[in-house]
Amino acid sequence: MDRTEDTLYLRIADQLASSIRAGTLARGERIASVRELARQQGVSMSTVVQAYRTLEDARLIEARPRSGYFVAARSVRRPPEPETTPLPAASLPVAVSNLGAQVTALAQDPNFTSFGAAYPAAELFAQERVRRALSRAAQRHRASLCRYPLSSGTPEFRRAVARQALAMGCQLDPEHIVSTTGCQAAISLCLRAVTRPGDVVALESPTSYGFLELLESMHLRALEIPTHPRHGLSVDALSLAFDTQPVKAVLSVPTLSNPLGSSMPLAERRRLAQLVAQRGVPLIEDVLYNPLCEQDEQRRAVRSFDATGHVMLCGSFSKTLAPGLRVGYVDAGRWAPQVQRLSHVYSGSYTEVLEQAMADLLMQPGLESAFRSLRSAVAQRVDEARGLIAESFPKGTRVTDPPGGFLLWVELPAGSDSMALFEACLRERIVFAPGTMFSSTGRYRHCLRLGVVGRWDDAQRRALRRIGELARELRPA
Repeated sequence: MDRTEDTLYLRIADQLASSIRAGTLARGERIASVRELARQQGVSMSTVVQAYRTLEDARLIEARPRSGYFVAARSVRRPPEPETTPLPAASLPVAVSNLGAQVTALAQDPNFTSFGAAYPAAELFAQERVRRALSRAAQRHRASLCRYPLSSGTPEFRRAVARQALAMGCQLDPEHIVSTTGCQAAISLCLRAVTRPGDVVALESPTSYGFLELLESMHLRALEIPTHPRHGLSVDALSLAFDTQPVKAVLSVPTLSNPLGSSMPLAERRRLAQLVAQRGVPLIEDVLYNPLCEQDEQRRAVRSFDATGHVMLCGSFSKTLAPGLRVGYVDAGRWAPQVQRLSHVYSGSYTEVLEQAMADLLMQPGLESAFRSLRSAVAQRVDEARGLIAESFPKGTRVTDPPGGFLLWVELPAGSDSMALFEACLRERIVFAPGTMFSSTGRYRHCLRLGVVGRWDDAQRRALRRIGELARELRPA
C-alpha cells in the first residue's frame, strides 16, 4: 500500500468513526459494503478493507457472515451526561492545594494504577519517528549546541507552526510566533502581558488545574463561567460577566476542554471572537487538544474568526506528537510585541535542536495519519471506559461523552464525596483526579476526572470497576 492509500484508509475510517460516535450511524445499522464504499469514495477495495479493519479493531463496527458490516453495539448501557453547574456571580481569589501535585506524582508511580494523568502514555506515540527526527536535528544543527540563541524561535519551527495552524483555519505570520517550553508557558506569557495582580480572569468551570495554579501564582482572581459538558463555555454568561465584572482577560479551551472535553459549536466560536473584540478584552485560546477532536469543524480555532487581533493563540504538541520535546508556541495578536519582550525575560531562549526536530516532525507527510491513529486508539479506550462506568458506578452517575480526547468527567450522585473515594482508592493503589482540583469555588466535590491514556489492559479495567464499587460502598444512605 503506498503513502496515498495509507492516508486514504485512515481518512475514511476517521469519517465513519465520527458518524458512529455522533449517532448519525446507529448501533446495529448496516453500513455500505466494501464494493459500495469503494465506488462512493473513488478508492480501491483494498483501501476500504483496511479502513474497515481499523474500525473493527476499535470495536466500532463488526462483520457478520453473509450479511456485511454493521455498527457495533459499543456498550449496552450509556450513562447520561452531566448538566451545567450554577456558579457564584463574583470572582474569587485562587487558593489551590497541593492535591494536583499529589495526583501528578502518583500518576507516574508504577506501583499505582492511574487514571490521574492528562497526557497520553509514551506507547501511543511514534517513538521511533521522534527519535529519528531528534537525531537528524542534532546531526544537521550540531553547531547550535554550542551557540546561544537570541531570537523568538527558529524560522523553520515558526513556519511549521504557521502551516499547522492552517488546519485550524488560522493564517499566522511566522514572524509573530514566539516559541515556548510548552502551552502552559505560552499562556503564562499572555497573562503577564495583559493582566496585573488582582485582575479578574474569566475561564471555564470546571477548568484546568494548571490554569488555577497559574492564576494563584500571579495573584489573579478567577471568575468561573458556566460551561456545558458538550457545548463548552456559555458566551451569553460571559457577556453578562463583562457587564457586571471588571474582566481583564478570558482564558478558554474551546476544543476538548480539560476536564469536561466540551467543544464549542462553530457559531459560538464566532460569537466569542466578536464579543471579545467588541469589549476590547483579550481572549487567550488554548488549542492544545485540537488535533484530537474527531470532527474537522471543531478543530477550527476561535482565532480563525478574529479580525481585530484580540485572540491570543497558544499551543504545543505535548498531547499529540512528542511530549518529551517540550516545545510550544504563542501568536499573541495585537499583544505580540509585549509577549516577545516577556519571553526573553521569563522564558529565556529556545533550544534550537528541539525546535528543529519538532519542525521536522510537523512537516512530514504522515503527520495527519499519526493524528488519526492516536484519535482512534484513545476513542476505543474512552468508549469502553464509559461502558464500564455505566456497569460499575452507582445508579444516577453521569459521565461526559466527549467528541475526542482521552478525559472523562464523572458526576456521582448527590451527596457523594470524591475526596473520600480518592482516599479509599489510594489505599488500594488506584489514583484519579478529584473534582475539587478543577475549581476555585469548592464545587465539584461529587465529581472526578478520569484519564484513560496509560496502559489499557485487564488490570486497568478491574481498577476502573473497583472505583465504581468503592463509590457505591461510600454512597450515603
